[in-house]
Amino acid sequence: MIIVMKKGASQEAVRELEENLQSRGFQIHESMGVTQQVLGIVGDTSVLDPEEFLVNPNVDKALRVQEPFKRANRMFHPEDSIIDVSGVKVGGRKFTVIAGPCSVESQPQMNTIAASVKKSGAAMLRGGAFKPRTSPYSFQGLGDKGLDMIRAAGTAQHLPIVTEIMSADKIDEFVEKVDLFQVGARNMQNFTLLKELGKTNKPILLKRGMSATVEEWLMSAEYIMSEGNENVILCERGIRTFETYTRNTLDLSAICAVKRLSHLPVIVDPSHATGKAWMVAAMARAALAAGADGLIIETHNDPRHALCDGAQSLTLEDFDSLMKDLRRIAPVVGREM
Repeated sequence: MIIVMKKGASQEAVRELEENLQSRGFQIHESMGVTQQVLGIVGDTSVLDPEEFLVNPNVDKALRVQEPFKRANRMFHPEDSIIDVSGVKVGGRKFTVIAGPCSVESQPQMNTIAASVKKSGAAMLRGGAFKPRTSPYSFQGLGDKGLDMIRAAGTAQHLPIVTEIMSADKIDEFVEKVDLFQVGARNMQNFTLLKELGKTNKPILLKRGMSATVEEWLMSAEYIMSEGNENVILCERGIRTFETYTRNTLDLSAICAVKRLSHLPVIVDPSHATGKAWMVAAMARAALAAGADGLIIETHNDPRHALCDGAQSLTLEDFDSLMKDLRRIAPVVGREM
């Protein structure tokens, strides 16, 4: 349920209402609409009658929220959320690009890529230190050494780093070294991990599961937010369909759906969605036009010899060309880079 306060309602009146609800066991989520304050009530609101709030002279309206996700719901937070990742803003008018290799392979590799993507205009550096792979015989990443390598490359170029966390026992180390925690598609419904991440204050990049509905995806965000961490960025990375030509099917309509249902920013991963480097630029341009808040793109200095996902990785030259295209498109659709 949400309660919309009347324009000009005093903070004293708001606090009195909040204290009454908290004494009855409810949690309150405060947000500000264009002109009015909104109180989101979390708990078993079936016992509440909206009519009881309308007798309060400071309340404009009380509405039930039908969707199961509450904190992620736009009704709870009418304005778009803007997530700060170590000084880089994601959401609002900003269009943010994250770039780097699928996996960290060596320090020279990371240094080369970081310097190049920074020059091209990337705002954050990605790279996998711990790699969840379908086959147990595939390269699994360099682990802690890889994490130190991407941290060093990011620090040298003043780029926040993004890397995937696979288990809760790594949270303390990630809090110290990582700016944006990535939860991969395979872990989207690892609820134990999501709840532990919710106890941190670090921004979380939550990828959509390959077979997840938009509601299931938002419910996973709700797991993080319900523990107190509201710094969530959603990532559409393609879903599994009957089509086999591409690695996945990029669901650009999900951007529109999320924007209608939720206040959280959503970015797009055209690399994992298509699995083909020659498709990435076109899908990246389409994502910007469709309303995405950013992109995460696999970029490699030598894709043909990459240890992981070389077929979907852009060369540094192709990434630079794409960034030039995006800078031309962004103003046309009301975005800034």
